[in-house]
Order: sequence, then structure tokens, then C-alpha cells
Amino acid sequence: MNETTLVSLSLFILFAPLAGFLFTVLSGKKLKSAYLFEIFTISLVLISSITVLFVKLAYYTDKSIVSEIGWIDLGIVPVLGKIAIELGVMIDNISAIMLFVVALISALVHYYSIEYMKGDKRYNRYFAYLGIFTFSMMGIVLTHNILMMYIFWELVGLSSYLLIGFWYEKKSASDAAKKAFIVNRIGDLGMFAGILIIFITYHTFTFSKIFESIAAGVLPFNSEFWLSMTGILLFCGAIGKSAQFPLHVWLPDAMEGPTPVSALIHAATMVAAGVYLVTRIFVMLTGDAMLFIAIIGALSAFIPATIALTQTDIKKVLAYSTISQLGYMIMALGVGAYAFGFFHLVTHAFFKAGLFLGSGSVIHSMHHEQDIMKMGGLKKKMPVTYWTFLIFSLAISGIPLSSGFLSKDGILASALSFGSLTGYYIFAVTGFLVALLTAFYMFRLLILTFHGEPKDHHKYEHAHESPLLMIAPLVTLAILSFFAFYTMNPFDAQKGWVLSKWVTTPASVVPESARYPFMVQSGEVNHAEIHGNITHSVQYTEAMHSAHYPAMFISLFVAILGIFIAYMFYSKKKIDTDKLAGSLGPVYKFSLNKWYFDEFYQAVFVNGTIGLTLVLNWFDKYIVDGIVNGSAALTRMFSSISGFFDTYVVDGLVNFTAYFSGFVGIILRKFQTGKVQTYLILTVFSVLIIVLMYVNYL
Repeated sequence: MNETTLVSLSLFILFAPLAGFLFTVLSGKKLKSAYLFEIFTISLVLISSITVLFVKLAYYTDKSIVSEIGWIDLGIVPVLGKIAIELGVMIDNISAIMLFVVALISALVHYYSIEYMKGDKRYNRYFAYLGIFTFSMMGIVLTHNILMMYIFWELVGLSSYLLIGFWYEKKSASDAAKKAFIVNRIGDLGMFAGILIIFITYHTFTFSKIFESIAAGVLPFNSEFWLSMTGILLFCGAIGKSAQFPLHVWLPDAMEGPTPVSALIHAATMVAAGVYLVTRIFVMLTGDAMLFIAIIGALSAFIPATIALTQTDIKKVLAYSTISQLGYMIMALGVGAYAFGFFHLVTHAFFKAGLFLGSGSVIHSMHHEQDIMKMGGLKKKMPVTYWTFLIFSLAISGIPLSSGFLSKDGILASALSFGSLTGYYIFAVTGFLVALLTAFYMFRLLILTFHGEPKDHHKYEHAHESPLLMIAPLVTLAILSFFAFYTMNPFDAQKGWVLSKWVTTPASVVPESARYPFMVQSGEVNHAEIHGNITHSVQYTEAMHSAHYPAMFISLFVAILGIFIAYMFYSKKKIDTDKLAGSLGPVYKFSLNKWYFDEFYQAVFVNGTIGLTLVLNWFDKYIVDGIVNGSAALTRMFSSISGFFDTYVVDGLVNFTAYFSGFVGIILRKFQTGKVQTYLILTVFSVLIIVLMYVNYL
């Protein structure tokens, strides 16, 4: 298969879900089986994505395939110069793998939903929404420029809004959809500002051209500081989309959507888009920007993990777990572990999607019960769901022979080596602590759901294993959660084909003065030849080798410790958890109430905004409107005075003159008799009066 055919197949992968959406949404009301077209379309997309993955990794491993066309040519623009915006597709190893991940999870969710959503009154519309979401995600993965990524980024936000609020008649669902949409816009605003800085500086949106310009020494506003700020602003998009601190609050509420949606959007694809964005801009991130990213990632890994400890809603436990694992990925990218950050994105997509679909199987069987405190004993009733759920729990806990062990071990080793090189051991400490908490809350969830005695006997009696279309995706994802798909060495991912051939860390293009010190090449060629593939520098590579086994043993120890504590608490019940919760008091409530983030945001931002609107309303009503109304009253007063003056003074004088003239006319008319004798008498009389007056005057 040549490059042109590969690009054409990629375009088919992009637009086929859009065609499925259009057909299903337009014919859904008239054709009950319209969803089958969407199922058929996504099946073709999965087959095509597997083909693209195989051809790209087998024949074009070391080459990025780019195809672009001129989209908008603005010509010569004052100040900016010649501006041309290209529309293009880029297929490299990262995008090929992501195509497969998105297509596989999307297809499995489609198949799973056939049974899970059966009987829903908007059945066809649901599948149509899945189609538009898949189209949007494929656009993010395939584009070669930041502008098109942003356009598809917003389409993903729209798709998420539609799917979270799918049952919009429920107030909680419609509120959750609005919350997700609004919170994401906050992050997207920062991303948009970063895109504007890029365009003003480089006059292009294409990734490769931007990176070439940075490598040539062209920086935003000729400043390393603004290069750092540009990276941070772009990362704001990931903070929103990947639910990172402090914009993480939307994801747990998004569990109001159908459970298959949670598996597709909020475990494997949409939330992973933020991580994918950071991998795309990784080479332009300065040391300061990466440190900021690492801090946000560490906070996002730790805070949700502490919240998941006390939650009782099965989906919300998994939601906070998702935020925590995304924090792992972001932290990994921040400490320079590009390959392991992306690798964990892939492995996590499979076992976390499996966990959500497994929870959906439980909820479906328990007649939509989601409280794990009302479950128990389901292992006997749902054996396939249980064993796959156990595999997923082992994978996310980082137990050997699982894919999660490989990717988490790499992240923790990277954090440990980063600490040895920079002194920032806090990231390694956070990573190990989160690994302990993850193992604990996941096996707490597993034991309370599947082990012990049933809490609700009525629902338990009616519980049963899910249909084939629901358990087949679980089995598929469980198989993909084993190490053998990524490496034949179960203890070192770098020995496998994924990290040794397919996913390698790209060279930074930022000035050396703006990088981490360990990312500056030392030029020790002999050492490079000895160690083989060098990541960032010989110094960093050697630190990674030194940190590998300590990190592996510590992570394994804390994972087993977490599982053991959960086993003693909830299976053996050596400690009364209710009494422990009571003794911890405020700490327990702090976790149970999710660190009071929602309350804080409600009080400060929501109520603050409402309060500001009330103040502005008062100002508008009594100040602005007061001035306007006062001006109107004053104008009316002056108008009244002017009217009075016009009516009684001006018009009075005019009328008086007329009346006086008329009066004089009436008097004079008496003397106009038409008789000569009268006129002679009047004349003589007038002359006598004049003479008398003159004589009197003398």
C-alpha cells in the first residue's frame, strides 16, 4: 500500500463516522433500524484503522506521512505579511496508534450499547451521537495543524455535551452536560489564546512549520518567557479536556450520561485528547512549561485518588480514578517521560474502558443500582464480568503481567530519575503514594461489589450475567490488558516493540537555555553508542536505567500493600470501617465531600457571578436607568417650561398684537363712513387739536 492509499484510507476513517451520524440522525425517526448503518460504519472504521496501523508500523515506521492542501490564502496582510492556512492530514506512529485505540473503543462501545441501551426511546439518536463523537476524535488525531485540532476539539466538546445530557429530562443529567460544557470552555479559552500567539508569531498553524521556526530561533515576542507561556496556554486546553486540577470537577458529574458513554468519552478517548495534545506540542515545551505541567499532573493524580477512597457510587469511583490516571500521564510528560506518558494513555484506555463497561454490566444486572454499599456477592451471579473486572483492577493497580504494570512502572521510574537529576523528588513520592491509593480503592470497589454477602437480596436474586454483546467487549479489553501485546519482557516495556520501535521521544526544538538541564545533549558519543537509544541526553538515560529496578520494586510493594489493606478492611473486616471513618471525622468528610471543590466553586464563582450580576442589575436600574430617567424627567420639565413660555408669552404677544390690531381696526372703522363732510370735520378738528397743542407747548 502506497502513501496516497494510506492517506485516502485515513480520510475514510475520518469521514465515515460523520456519514453514519448524518444518516442515522436524519432517518432515525422513520427507520427503526437506522442504528445498524452506524454499527456497520464503525465496523468498517475499525477494520480500516487496523489496516492503517499495520501498514504504517510495518512499512513506514520511521516516516511521517503528511498530505495537505491550501485551504485559505489571505495573501499579503498588513503587519503579518503573507498568510496561508493549510488543511492537512499527518499519519505518524502516534496518530496511527491513536486511530486504532479510538476506533476499537468506539466499536466495542457501539456493540455493547446495542444491548445496554435497548428499549431507550431515543435509541437511534444515541448511536448517531456516538458517530459524531467518533468523527470529532478522529479529526483531532489526524490533523497536522493546531487550528484544525482546535475546531475538532470544540466538536468533541459538543458531542460530549450531547451524550452527557442524553437523558436531558433528568435535571441532574442536563446540569452535568452544562457543567462539562462551561468548564471546558474555560480551558479552551486559554488554548485559543495560545493559538493566537502562535499565529501572530509564525503566520501558520502547521505543527512542523511552527517547530522548524522555533528551532531556527524564532520565539514569540523574541522571549523565552513567552514561549513558556504559549506552551502553558495551549496546555490549558488539556486541563479542561483531560479534567486536570483545577478544572477536574466536571468529570464526576458527567457520569450522569449512559455508562457506555463513560467508557468511550470519559475513560479512553475524549479525556485522553488532552494528553494527546501535550504529546503533539511536547517538542516546543520549555523547562518552565514542563515543570508547570508536571505540577498540575501530580496534583491531578493525588487529589482525585484521595476522593475515590470514600465514594460509594461505582461510576464516580471510576471517574475519580480516571482523573488520577490522567494526572499520571500529564505528570509523566512534565518530567520528560514522553514515551511512557503516551504508553500509559494506550494501556489505560483499554483497562479503564473495561472497568466502565464492567460497571455498566453490574448496573444493568442490578436494575440501575450504582451504590456499591448495596451490592455484594455478585461474583457467583456474574462470573465473566467479575473475572474481567479483576483483570482490569490488577492492571490499573500495576500488578506484573499486566499492561498497567509496564506503563506505570515507566512513569514512576521517570519521576524517580527526574528527582535524582533536579532534586524534585515530590513527583516520585506522589506517584508511589497514588499507586498505593489506587490499589486500595480499586480492590475496595471490587470486594464490595463482587465479594461478601449481598446487601439488597431482592436485586441480587434478579441479578444475572450480561448478554454476549456486553461481555464480549469486556473479554476483548481484558485480553488487551496483558503485557504480551506490548513486549515479551513482562518487567521492562522498553525491551518491547512499542517503546523501542514505535514510540520514541522526539528531540526538543526550544533553545537549550530554556530546557531542563538534563535535556541538553552532552555530546558523549561513545556513551551513546554503549547505551543505544538515548532519550534527551546520556545523563537522563543513565538515570532512567538506575531508577528502573528501585521504581519497579517500590511500585510493586505499594500496590500489593494497597490490595492487602483493602482485603483486610473489606473482606476479612479486621477493622470496622464505619468506626474508622467516625474516628477520622473531618478527614473522612473532607474526602467524602470531594475536598469541597464544588462547594467552593459554587460559593466563589457561581454565587460570586450571581452576586456580581445583582450588583450590576442594581447599578443599571438605579444609576444608569436613574440617569436616563432623570434626564428624561429634566427634559420633560424644560419642555413644560418651554411650552408654557411659548403658549403664554410668545403666542400671547403674537395674539395680543393681533387682538390689538383688530381692536384698533374696529375703532378706526367707525371713522370710515365714506362721507366727505365727515372727513372735513375730522380734518378741521385734528388741525385745531394740533394747533392747540403747539400753542400750549410754546
